[in-house]
Amino acid sequence: MNKAVIFGAGNIGRSFIGNIFSSNGLGLTFIDANCALVKELNLKKEYRILIKRNSKANEEILVKNISAIHSSETDKIVECLNESNLCATSVGQGALPKVIPLIAEGIKNRLKSHLDPLDIIIAENIRNGADYFRKLLQKNGLTGDEVGLIETSIGKMVPIMTEEDLSEDPLVLNAEEYNTLILDRKGFKNKIPDFPEIKAVSNIAAWVDRKLFIHNLGHATCAYLGFDKYPGRNLIAEVLEDEQIELQVRNVMNEAAAALLKEYPDDFTREDLADHIEDLLFRFQNRALGDTVFRVGKDLTRKLGRDDRILGAIRLCMKHDLPKGEIIKVFYSALNFYATDQNGLAFKKDVDFLHDASDMGIDQVVINICGLDPVEDKELIRAILEVNND
Repeated sequence: MNKAVIFGAGNIGRSFIGNIFSSNGLGLTFIDANCALVKELNLKKEYRILIKRNSKANEEILVKNISAIHSSETDKIVECLNESNLCATSVGQGALPKVIPLIAEGIKNRLKSHLDPLDIIIAENIRNGADYFRKLLQKNGLTGDEVGLIETSIGKMVPIMTEEDLSEDPLVLNAEEYNTLILDRKGFKNKIPDFPEIKAVSNIAAWVDRKLFIHNLGHATCAYLGFDKYPGRNLIAEVLEDEQIELQVRNVMNEAAAALLKEYPDDFTREDLADHIEDLLFRFQNRALGDTVFRVGKDLTRKLGRDDRILGAIRLCMKHDLPKGEIIKVFYSALNFYATDQNGLAFKKDVDFLHDASDMGIDQVVINICGLDPVEDKELIRAILEVNND
């Protein structure tokens, strides 16, 4: 079959997954809840991606042979899933409980028609995505074993488009040049697609953690330290013009890298991780991409969660009895993150987070807001408090 279905026609769905599928000859059908976006995709049947690089002209990629279906049109979605062996989701974890019942209906129909299994690429930034997906399929009358559940590590950076850009073309997307899709080779039911952009790995957990504890952690560090020192600088590339901040970001990622090396000695080498850190710092400084401090740092409730990029990395360092002081400093910077978007508006959940945190001691913040357990995470809480007292 030469068609693919993508649930989620947002930034990653179109600029990354859609681009890879299309460039390898697949026709695309997007499923989305945004009526205006679905209408525009069906009207144009194509969209543009602008690859942004420092000191170079934009490269324009035109993705053609596309269509879209609104997420309320169940019968059309089921029919479309019958016509493809490859599917991807890129909707965000919060929307998956609404999307997976639609996929389940398509799987049941395929089973009745005795079609080959459907492979589902889970292009979401969640850990243990296959297990999460399987549990929701089980709630919809399946076992989860009927399909391929392929976890990924999504490393592509796609900034929020400005209103000015979208007024000229509501479908255009800016993106960086990086275009490698790291995925779990063990998750496929069918043959792994022979796409040059795909890097199939055997231990996807290691790569998901590398993304979270080096890429996501380093990116967030840029935002929190950058806003702390330069609240007037809007771009990630701007705050990294300060060599001291660049050094701090590198030190933070190196602390996490040391823990990853201990956790996954068969998957990474010290040189691998060092090269990855330098590549990320180069990519973070892509001013042409226009990635903002606000976008990278917002959503504190999630990003300061127990298992996420900051506290999760600290916990991994503690597990292997390794230094974690530089990462803990990032946690404290995040508690002063009052950045706003291009219209001067703060992220509502962050306003609530910071308001609640301002009335608490740090020990209460990490327990009541960040989700640490006062017994299980006693040593972690103590380590955070010790840095605050230094």
